[in-house]
Amino acid sequence: MKKKELLKVTGLSKSFGGVKAVDNVSFTLYEGESIGVIGPNGSGKSTLINLITGFLKPDSGTVIYQGKDITGIAPYKAVNLGIARSFQMVRPFYNMEAYKNLIVPLYSPRVKKQLKGGSYGDRDEIAIQLLEDVGFERESQIPYKITGSLPHGYLKRLELARCLCLEPHLVVLDELFSGMSMSEVASTVPILERIIDEGRNMIMIEHRIRELFRIVNKIICLNFGRKIAEGTPEEVMQMKEVKEAYLGSEGESIA
Repeated sequence: MKKKELLKVTGLSKSFGGVKAVDNVSFTLYEGESIGVIGPNGSGKSTLINLITGFLKPDSGTVIYQGKDITGIAPYKAVNLGIARSFQMVRPFYNMEAYKNLIVPLYSPRVKKQLKGGSYGDRDEIAIQLLEDVGFERESQIPYKITGSLPHGYLKRLELARCLCLEPHLVVLDELFSGMSMSEVASTVPILERIIDEGRNMIMIEHRIRELFRIVNKIICLNFGRKIAEGTPEEVMQMKEVKEAYLGSEGESIA
């Protein structure tokens, strides 16, 4: 059976001044797949995600989502089509209680039509449930604390919850594990595995290679804005170009 294309990126390029941040990158994400995007710092990973989700407009190339050309689409329109993303630097409403950060996106057009009744109380309960789903302790006071008082690991999970409350079909995560402790990462991996098992597709930028391999089934490696490798995690990590990008010509293993 032929696999159905969910996202098709073709010849995507973006320059800042004389520097090509993304240089003619192409790949396809099929239904049921999850992709990890890796590469050294400055290799163009976040720029690629910004181009796909509409936060930047490409100089050239196309982005096709579910058969529709969304190249340069406004981010809110991408959300309404089912694409939700997190940010490398968390961007919550710091002066609100944690759960109220989810009330705002729960009023988005994509979500409103799926809620019955639509009362404020219903959204409170949904918000608390979503926080519990990403590792907040339901019976504690943490979901009700002012967001600015929460530890970094909870802020990262709040970012994830804000994605999930938009009922996305494609979840795009930009270094979700950045700044998390080893125990926080270990407890978050099963949450991401569950999200994929529930039928959502995922693109992850990540430097935590070992954990990333547990989650995704395809890897794309960028270096100096260009795609230098694509394949399964095992295939990509054996490629000479990938080893050299991370460790130089003497590198033998990065996983």
